[in-house]
Amino acid sequence: MSEWFENDEFWTQMYPYMFPENKFEIAEEQVDKILEMTGIQEGNVLDLCCGPGRHSCEFAKRGFEVTGVDRTPFLQNKAKERAKDFGVEVEWVLEDMRNFIRKDAFDLVINMFTSFGYFDDKDEDIHVLKNIYNSLKNGGVCIIESMGKEVLAKFFTPTTSTEYEDGTLLIQRHEVFDGWSRMRNEWILLKDEKATSFKFHHTIYSGQELKDRLLLAGFSDVKICKNLEGDEYDNTAQRLVAVAKK
Repeated sequence: MSEWFENDEFWTQMYPYMFPENKFEIAEEQVDKILEMTGIQEGNVLDLCCGPGRHSCEFAKRGFEVTGVDRTPFLQNKAKERAKDFGVEVEWVLEDMRNFIRKDAFDLVINMFTSFGYFDDKDEDIHVLKNIYNSLKNGGVCIIESMGKEVLAKFFTPTTSTEYEDGTLLIQRHEVFDGWSRMRNEWILLKDEKATSFKFHHTIYSGQELKDRLLLAGFSDVKICKNLEGDEYDNTAQRLVAVAKK
């Protein structure tokens, strides 16, 4: 039985709403912050679950050797178009994050925009983290940027709706389950007098839970932050950022 993220129609239908122009505009600033926080100024970067290549292309523009991995052909084609527009070279790999490993190859691995925790079997998350650990060079750094459980608990809303300029309405319904460890979602797109529904789910981690899994994967130095500036994760956080060094 296929998993929800293997439904390519989800990504094609939801792309304009998941990746509006402002998401691309902030990528340059985010890369600046990542480089400042990690101190990495050159080398090889792995953008794991790279999507449409927002960050891959920004790193390549700065002279890094970049590998962008994603399992969705539609998103990877978008990434290739972006690299062409930027005039940069990126190695694009069409692969599931559970299967990608390149031993001792990267100085930096990034996983952005809550692209971690998709799998029904939570042990597969640890498997992915071990792949990341083994793919990093000694002294390399992993950045995971996600929605923290503490943040979600603070701002949780069961149903939200967003109306776009073209009249499209996106309704999002959310339900916590499995002992506050998983989130069940339904996104309903009302467009051109037609309703399209997509259901998906993912694991939600607290800062400590994500840190524990990174340590279990082999990382010895893990810092949990509330932003890409590296500030301490606290009650004012709106995102969860893990910085793990090998």
